[in-house]
Amino acid sequence: MGMTADPREFAGKRVLVSGGTKGLGRATVERFLAGGARVITAARTIRNQIEGVDYVEADLTTAAGGEALSKAAIEQLGGVDILAHVVGGSSSPGGGFAALTDEHWLAELNLNLLATVRLDRLLIPQMIERGMGAVVHVTSIQSILPLPDSTTGYAAAKAALRTYSKSISKELGPKGVRVNSVSPGWIMTEATGDFLEILRKANGGTIEEARQSVLDALGGIPIGRGAEPEEVADLIAYLAVDRAAAIHGAEFVIDGGTVRTV
Repeated sequence: MGMTADPREFAGKRVLVSGGTKGLGRATVERFLAGGARVITAARTIRNQIEGVDYVEADLTTAAGGEALSKAAIEQLGGVDILAHVVGGSSSPGGGFAALTDEHWLAELNLNLLATVRLDRLLIPQMIERGMGAVVHVTSIQSILPLPDSTTGYAAAKAALRTYSKSISKELGPKGVRVNSVSPGWIMTEATGDFLEILRKANGGTIEEARQSVLDALGGIPIGRGAEPEEVADLIAYLAVDRAAAIHGAEFVIDGGTVRTV
């Protein structure tokens, strides 16, 4: 697992991780599990299950999928104390803004914004009733550093998620529910490989050239590498823990120094 955690850290806590079967989502599930939490997650197709995790087969880009997951969380766990929204990604083609159809835009918005908005609407009310809870939204540095070749829709959806997160934090703070966001840069996951393949197909050349084109577009990464999924998962977990009680309405960038401005 590559991480050590105090197994009492999240003892008695019920955690929902949206999109928890691969990449950052899986690392986040493992991190909360290592901290002693009860974890529920969803995937369109469930593979490589982790023992002790509740899985729900659901497509979170649809309203029905969000309802299925939230219903399972309430029925199987009796509610949720922590919401970690990791679901996201981009599958739009390369070729710039004109290559993005309405269908591409709607797919990006459903996956990167609305999947999270729906789950919050379904599950935050039971946190408000108890007067406590923690919500972490995973945004992206692309919300302020968009890459024009293929991820304009993704970047715009993540920017909307960032604004939404800040807005609900103002509403929910007085009600005992903390809301923060984590803004990763490049993360070394399987999805990164898929994204590079999309770029390679659009532009020709090799995977290495595609990787270099992204690094060039980002302006390079000062630490010389992307973040490991476990490193980002650790930050998500910290923001959800009770000792972070004064951290609210904030965005934490984890990008190895990619964004050059303060």
